[in-house]
Amino acid sequence: MLTAEQIAHFHTQGYLVIPAMVDPVYCRTVIAFAQHALNEAAEPIEYEADTHYPGAPNSREAEGGQTARRILQAAARSPLLMNWARDFQLKKILQQFLGDSVYLSQAHHNCIMTKQPRFSSRTGWHRDSRYWNFKQPELISVWLALGREAPENGCLKVLPGSHLWLINSNQLDSDQFLRTDSPENETLLEQAITIELHAGDVLFFHSNLFHEAGNNQTSQTKYSLVFTYRAADNPPLAGSRSASFEEIAM
Repeated sequence: MLTAEQIAHFHTQGYLVIPAMVDPVYCRTVIAFAQHALNEAAEPIEYEADTHYPGAPNSREAEGGQTARRILQAAARSPLLMNWARDFQLKKILQQFLGDSVYLSQAHHNCIMTKQPRFSSRTGWHRDSRYWNFKQPELISVWLALGREAPENGCLKVLPGSHLWLINSNQLDSDQFLRTDSPENETLLEQAITIELHAGDVLFFHSNLFHEAGNNQTSQTKYSLVFTYRAADNPPLAGSRSASFEEIAM
């Protein structure tokens, strides 16, 4: 169970890191699973070229165009991944934030992130909830580091407390990224902190928390396993992408 201080930190800062929550042996097993999926090009996979983010190849046919960004639909791929998505200890933590009934979304995240060398892209400051459609933008993503995550291989940065900020439309670009050229955002961006993780560390973060990630400047792929959860009283809106896959009760 989380301490009162940990719960308060999540509510005020929008994120919480629990070090060494998962056995590194499990992390290595998932990396091996991911490597096999990439070698087999086991769809569905999102490629860097699909994002059109800074640093990504222009198309799948361009140099580096077959660089995978995310192995999608992770939970349904193997009990190895589903078991973590529905882990009992994880459930007990999420219940402290979301209530007794917690649901895993299969429409959002639900992936192994595969940030590869050379052709990985940079992701600007954004809230995940910008394109999600739920009754309330009150979901929690769970990010399991499968190896070392640091600035040199494109780890996450967050803006603490930004899940509570009121942001005007002129502070965002047309894709709902926080504008870095806006004087109004200058003091906000100065508050950024880097989330460095080791294999087995778990980051919990609010769907309204602004975060970004750089590209991978090392020679090794960075792997992370990411799932997203909601409370029972916060269903996806009917007909939206958020409701396009069946959700799974924890």
